[in-house]
Amino acid sequence: MADAEPYEPTIPDLRDPIRAALDSVLDVARPHTDGALASYIPELTRADPEALGAALASVRGSVHESGDSETTFTIQSVSKPFVFALALEQSGLAEVIRHVGVEPSGEPFNAISLEPATGRPLNPLINAGAIVMSSLITGDTAAEKFAIIHAGLNAFAARELDLDESVFESEHATGDRNRALAYLTQSAGTLGSTAEVATGAYFRQCSVSVNARDLAIMAATLANGGRNPISGERVIGEDVARWTTSVMTSCGMYDASGDWLVHVGLPAKSGVGGGIVAMQPEEFGIGTFSPRLDARGNSVRGIVMLRTLSERYGLHMLQHRGAPHSPIAQLERDDRVEGGGDTIARLRGEVFFAGAEEVLTRLAPLVGDGGCLVLDFSNVTRVGDAAAALFRGLPDVAGLGPDGRPRVAVLDPEGVLVGDA
Repeated sequence: MADAEPYEPTIPDLRDPIRAALDSVLDVARPHTDGALASYIPELTRADPEALGAALASVRGSVHESGDSETTFTIQSVSKPFVFALALEQSGLAEVIRHVGVEPSGEPFNAISLEPATGRPLNPLINAGAIVMSSLITGDTAAEKFAIIHAGLNAFAARELDLDESVFESEHATGDRNRALAYLTQSAGTLGSTAEVATGAYFRQCSVSVNARDLAIMAATLANGGRNPISGERVIGEDVARWTTSVMTSCGMYDASGDWLVHVGLPAKSGVGGGIVAMQPEEFGIGTFSPRLDARGNSVRGIVMLRTLSERYGLHMLQHRGAPHSPIAQLERDDRVEGGGDTIARLRGEVFFAGAEEVLTRLAPLVGDGGCLVLDFSNVTRVGDAAAALFRGLPDVAGLGPDGRPRVAVLDPEGVLVGDA
């Protein structure tokens, strides 16, 4: 792919500057007319090759759209991480990884990528692994499994999604390679049902109709730790969201996943319907749509859009954002205490493990230096679980001074150290 064009700042749309940013990214992608429509599923050749849309949904529930963001297309392989998440939620990580690995395949999406010793597909985002995931969903028939998958996808999108019957029939009629993959995993003992049941559910799952807005909301649900920011529904648990996002990071763009991680740096998943879903944990989800594909089955313009967004706005998940502000806002000495003054450390902002390490390292010399060290969390808005555990145990670790008073005290009027415990 050619390098993104130099960014020329434009006057922002004050009504929706995020939409203005998306508009400008679509303008960069529009001239890229290389690639071709997916043809191995005949019904996909009916897509409008010029369709182009994008949407961004924040974890706070705002949605910004540009271009053909409401044009529907079939979800295809973009469904894979979400069905993987549903299987994890249903059966747990230990059971799921008995059936599928989590390693990048470095091969095309429809390759025969099975571990020689176990017969497991290398990961759940290639076809073989995705079919195994569909087979693990509860239900004796393809229809029963799909009903659960469909309900889960609806919950991720915060609306009822239709099934494109024409695409399903086309997939069913031309899906012999996927059936072959299913039979191989069945013979290896990794499939959770018969091959016909598994592929029947899988073909339906891939034929669900979505648009770019749906994909953005689905991705934002993962970014939000499994809680849909539009409906407020908890769709999956936080651990499941993290495991799913991890696999998307390493495996989501097939044999282009390494290049994607270097140049874009967002957990993502593509589909031959022309959609790409991407997300930034704890911030937002993005959905793009453009049906022309490159040789690896990824949307040509979708890659341009997401690479441009990442480069312009520093969205790479490993982007260095400079030294963070110290969580220690102010140190005060209170000499009104008889026998030695107290030191009050007023903390601020969000404090996670690195912030806790700074607080404890910098303030450790003050413990036992006469009086009490008071950690004031009044202006702290959030504390990570690991950091909270360190702070909660600090008074007991520090013990009492010679005067019988605690060497360390914690002032937490808003209960930020308690969290959901």
